[in-house]
Amino acid sequence: MFRHLKKAAFGAAALLAATAVVSGAQAQSYPEKPVTLIIPYGAGGASDLAGRALAETARPYLGDQPVVVVNQPGNSGMTGARVVSESDADGYTLLLSRVGMALYPAVYADSPVGWDAYSFLGILEVTPMILAVNADSDIKSVDDLLTKIRENQGRMTYAASGPTAIDGFTVQALLSDAGLDPLSAATLIPYEGGGQLASAVLGGHVDFLAIASASLMPHIEAGKMRALMVYAPKRMPNLPDVPTAKELGYELAGQVSGWSGFYGPKNLPADVRAKWTEVLGKVAVDEQWLSLAEKRGAVSVIGEDEPNAYVESQFKLYNDMAKKFGYIQ
Repeated sequence: MFRHLKKAAFGAAALLAATAVVSGAQAQSYPEKPVTLIIPYGAGGASDLAGRALAETARPYLGDQPVVVVNQPGNSGMTGARVVSESDADGYTLLLSRVGMALYPAVYADSPVGWDAYSFLGILEVTPMILAVNADSDIKSVDDLLTKIRENQGRMTYAASGPTAIDGFTVQALLSDAGLDPLSAATLIPYEGGGQLASAVLGGHVDFLAIASASLMPHIEAGKMRALMVYAPKRMPNLPDVPTAKELGYELAGQVSGWSGFYGPKNLPADVRAKWTEVLGKVAVDEQWLSLAEKRGAVSVIGEDEPNAYVESQFKLYNDMAKKFGYIQ
């Protein structure tokens, strides 16, 4: 249902690309070879799915030069992010970013990459997070889950990439809102990538999780998982009976959401920026991109936000949250 909502949204960006002060020769020279798109997380997660969708959709608009997807997980996404930030600023090594690229530096002063260590090419999509349990669980609601957490004093477990990853903050924000200790009320079991996280719940290895919808919707639709709550501004169309965190009165959790961005190294040349402005303008209204986004429960937002300001606001949100939770003294 989202695929027709963006056709007017990118008009200004398309006009900007069309009038960019770049010579015809420059604009046509890039790309002259395949572009590498680094995915800083494992296969099967929200970043991987978004990156592969972008690579597939963008190719016809790049003179049929392929976008080669490379998964480079590690250190909560910062390993892949560092590879891109330290690459040559020629437009041939780019990053499918996630909220972690703003969140990690917001928590760790010694982050290997700062939140602003990039050229920001665009914010691609917003991806709601879903709080879910195995369909065989006796937990039917958020209240049921919180009751069990209170009764079991740290013995309830959840899967997340790490305590300061977005899927750790989803749970910790909820626990904090419920008056529980966000770091000890439930026990985090670490896994890498959305596929492994989902498998942990499906296999009964953990009690619950709250991760990106892209990794959970196939299992929810197959009846193997039960969604309890969504972290999104409004209810998801394909989960109309599942309330949002904000509806349930959870203040911090109501501000959490996943998103995908598109970055390059600092100081990308003007012709590279202009080319990607043009390409993203076409991707924004491409039926394939919109259909794939809808399929994984994401909402395309290409061209709707100034990326630098958006990422800075996300950095501030999680920096404030990290102070509240005690990660920063």
